[in-house]
Amino acid sequence: MTNFKKLLLSSLLVSSVALVGCNDEKEKSTASATSAPKLASKFVIIATGGASGPYNIIGTTLAEVYSNELKANSKTQTTGASVENINLLNSKKVEMAFVMRDALSDAVNGLGSFENKKVTTVNELAALYPNFVQIITSKKTGIKTIADLKGHRVATGAQNSGVEVNARKLLAGFGITYNDITVDYLGYAEAVDALKAGRIDAAFLTSGLPNSSLMELQQGFDLQLVSIPKEGAEKIMQQYPYFTSMAIPAGTYNNAEDVPTIAIRNALIVRSDLSDDDVYLLTKTFFENMDKLKSSHQAVKDINLEEAQKGSIAPLHPGAKRYYDEVSKK
Repeated sequence: MTNFKKLLLSSLLVSSVALVGCNDEKEKSTASATSAPKLASKFVIIATGGASGPYNIIGTTLAEVYSNELKANSKTQTTGASVENINLLNSKKVEMAFVMRDALSDAVNGLGSFENKKVTTVNELAALYPNFVQIITSKKTGIKTIADLKGHRVATGAQNSGVEVNARKLLAGFGITYNDITVDYLGYAEAVDALKAGRIDAAFLTSGLPNSSLMELQQGFDLQLVSIPKEGAEKIMQQYPYFTSMAIPAGTYNNAEDVPTIAIRNALIVRSDLSDDDVYLLTKTFFENMDKLKSSHQAVKDINLEEAQKGSIAPLHPGAKRYYDEVSKK
């Protein structure tokens, strides 16, 4: 065989191998794209809360996860939190929302902000981390316990937020009505600014630990955490079983000792009209990307599969149940 023929044959063999390799890569790429899970819903809008709160911080990361993993058009919507979020779901303006279970209980039972307006269009996807009631003041006010708030200027959270809903209930449990205090409806960041400026004496900032607004406030401010005594808390828990007695651990905000308080577990809820397949994928993707969510906020460490299914206030969505049943068999 002449040198020319040998060279030609070698070139043809190399070209053939290259073409086969390209085709293999193309087939793998096509197969991967075909096998990627897809949602029937065009959007996954997640109602969160104030911009600086854990709901929005975690929700922003979750929206990124859904966008990347499910190729969904997912984003967050900042809101006044729980009550507004439930109303947004009920009116089909969002697909998913973070809420506190006390507000959710009022919604499904037609109480409080939902009096005579029972909500039957939402389902739970998962129970989340506990929200700690964090009542703050400055040391100079002399306010030590929730009972000392009477006669003072108090920020109780954005109006109709989950923070405000539980603030009203907790105050009532200690014999304090809104007529006994000067109420200011302020979210986390606004309440912190008002406290620093001396426009209020105390504020409720109910959230996961730590609250970023409080982390900033403790720098150069004589922060005092206000306690909710266990004896009074137990009476409230008898009336509202979704409350639980807990403590803000020492060192959370430069506090030397644990501070007794009350906590309410959060929930991630969805519209009940979302398909079972979609909610199955949303639930599966949520739990399979827990490491990414934990990197967004410390509170996520308290979310786990075992607790996620417990104590549902609204019915568990069938799609979420399918996922829980699936993992329980493994």
